[in-house]
Amino acid sequence: MVTVSSRPPTSTRTAAAPAGLFARIALQALVAVVAGYLAMGVVAALGLWAAGAADLPGGFTAVLAAVVVMATGGKVELSGDAGALAGTQAQLTAMPLTVTLVGALVTGYCFLRPLRHHAVTGARELLLRAGAVVVLWLVALAGLSALARHDFRITLGGQETEDPLMDLFGDLLDSVNPTVGFRTDLGPTLFYGLLWILGVLLVSRGTPLPSRLVRYQEPVRPAAHAMLLLLLAYVLVGLVVGLVVAATKGHPADTFAVLLLGLPNVTWLALGVGIGGSWEGRAEGPFGLPVPQVLDAVLRDGGGGERPDLSTVDLSSLAAQDGRAWWLLPVAAVLVLAAAFAAAVRSPARTRPWQHSLRFGVAFALTMLVAAPVTLVEARFGLSVLGIGELDSLGGQVLLRPHVWVIAGFALLWGLVLGLLGGLLASRVRRKGEVERPARDKDGAGPSGTP
Repeated sequence: MVTVSSRPPTSTRTAAAPAGLFARIALQALVAVVAGYLAMGVVAALGLWAAGAADLPGGFTAVLAAVVVMATGGKVELSGDAGALAGTQAQLTAMPLTVTLVGALVTGYCFLRPLRHHAVTGARELLLRAGAVVVLWLVALAGLSALARHDFRITLGGQETEDPLMDLFGDLLDSVNPTVGFRTDLGPTLFYGLLWILGVLLVSRGTPLPSRLVRYQEPVRPAAHAMLLLLLAYVLVGLVVGLVVAATKGHPADTFAVLLLGLPNVTWLALGVGIGGSWEGRAEGPFGLPVPQVLDAVLRDGGGGERPDLSTVDLSSLAAQDGRAWWLLPVAAVLVLAAAFAAAVRSPARTRPWQHSLRFGVAFALTMLVAAPVTLVEARFGLSVLGIGELDSLGGQVLLRPHVWVIAGFALLWGLVLGLLGGLLASRVRRKGEVERPARDKDGAGPSGTP
């Protein structure tokens, strides 16, 4: 008698299992990448529409692609052409951090969702999942980079200006069809895009770690999670303030352009200024930044001292324009202390206050070493005629540069002090790993009568 089994051979089952796992991981990675780029595209499109970019002649799609590329750390180069009559100089370095933040949150959430029931995962599976997201992310970024290129024709003649060079050469330059455009530098874009997506995956709070790395999460994750909460809290406060301004002060389109493109640029600058840090910069010409009027006024006011061409953006210079800027100091104290308390509560009960102070101080300094540089803005465009001079009505410059190490030093100091205070406050709260001792009666005996 011959027995026939309906079960497939063991080798077939073992071969099918990895194939199914790979297909599922690839699909989940594709969902994370598509969701991240879609979210960034929607926010960037709304921000550009609020800023008036919808009226650009035939280049809105290219500008939208360029903004998304810049949000992931990509490099977009400006260029101009005015024939032999004129020379052009152009430069652009900026990150629209609202678009960046939305993309990071959506991509991180979609990456973590399939792992939400995994306390620990294998290193091989984690690398496979991360690798799939990274590869698909860079492929999509390369496609966007191909779209992020366009040339706009500039019309100079027939304008009423006070620029004598414009009056003299405007109509003549129009005859050679001067243009200004932008292109994506693919190599640096892919490199910085790789760093961006790796950073998103690494700092995701819920990422399950391989068993060998679990012991390192106790001293790192509470402070890292508190830093994320601090940055998001500043963005949330800025969002509320922005909505109130849009509803009460007029010019809602300009306010929504700030909220949808550069909200973290402004709020994280407010955090740095509130703890004592400073930026330097200037704004001249018809171009400007999507920033509050008080900051734009400081940048256009001109500086003094060793760098008279640059303005210093700090608590005193902002308060000189608007006295309400002094509120940045107590707001920073309250929110940083709340973050320190949150980190201490999430830390094991055996963590001593001085340990929490050190960890929180280092975490805050490292956070500002990342958050401050991404607020850098450098933009310049100039058109010079026959080497005589630049057309003031067309050229302009915007610069906003952080004093990174000063900001990081203040962050370390604030983190050490408020980290210690937060640890002391958290010692009165029941924390993770703490075992409540049984109460003793007035004779000194435990609940079962034992001494």
